Amino acid sequence: MATRRRLLGATLSLPALSLAAGARAQGAWPDRTVRIIVPYPPGGSTDVLTRLIAERLQQSLGQTIVIENRPGAGGNIGMDAVAKSAPDGYTLGAATIGHFAINQYLYPQMSWDIDKDFIPISLTWEFPNVVVVPTEYVPAKTLQEFIAWARKQPKGISFGSPGVGTTPHLSGEIFRERLKLDATHVPFRGAAQTIPAMLSGNVTFAIDNLASYIPVIQEGRMRALAVTSAQRWPTLPDVPTMAEAGMEDFVITSWGAFVAPAGTPRPIIDKVNAALRTIAADESVKQRFLQAGAYTQWSTPEQVIARGKTERPMWEAAIRQSGARAQ
Repeated sequence: MATRRRLLGATLSLPALSLAAGARAQGAWPDRTVRIIVPYPPGGSTDVLTRLIAERLQQSLGQTIVIENRPGAGGNIGMDAVAKSAPDGYTLGAATIGHFAINQYLYPQMSWDIDKDFIPISLTWEFPNVVVVPTEYVPAKTLQEFIAWARKQPKGISFGSPGVGTTPHLSGEIFRERLKLDATHVPFRGAAQTIPAMLSGNVTFAIDNLASYIPVIQEGRMRALAVTSAQRWPTLPDVPTMAEAGMEDFVITSWGAFVAPAGTPRPIIDKVNAALRTIAADESVKQRFLQAGAYTQWSTPEQVIARGKTERPMWEAAIRQSGARAQ
């Protein structure tokens, strides 16, 4: 847990006085604190990974970066705050696959449009989901054992997620529907709530973001049955992929990207993009991300747009199949 606490920390406010002074002297952006809005609660995967990036980004930019958590409505509240911020480079957003390819099919009304109200900067991270069960309450040691055990439960089973329409929720719905399991979805606001519910025996399993579960898996309180990536995860080499565990065609990954409000000058976008490219290539950063359950990513702004549009049909179909709707 010490590692987890170091990753989380408090609101980022690392000293960068000499660099900041140089930036002010040149009168160039940024000449004051930059805010990154995380549209999810503290302690979740997006929060943890954004803080890791922000730690290095403020060194590159020469200014303090403050993380502001604005959770709620599948990240829509935080993204609305980003969209309505001044397009001056002093407010950025930590967007996810949900904002690029899911929420528009899930919510009947949206206060922002991902294609019109934002400028993508770069991809930032990617990770799989992981099938996890609480060690104390579920005896299964493999995915097939879990499926057999689940089918014998007279009152059915339950699965947790960080909210309706998230990739963990839709992963669970696909899993339930494909296997015809009697499984009830239990939505939470984030992994920080889901994990205690599972550890107390109130929720049976989750197919949730690996980055949120690495510590409890390594502690032995949760058992990882499979990962939803195409290959095994480097720091969990004994955990099979879904295909290896007997479920073909179940490759699902979550990813994030930094965005800025529409109208933000392109030179600012390019400056942040260049810094993110250096950060993503840094071996020490890569190792910290792996320990946290993710891969570093970098891309052009145009590649972010293309990836979101490519994945929309898959998620639209998953939402239609699950019948999920959010208000």
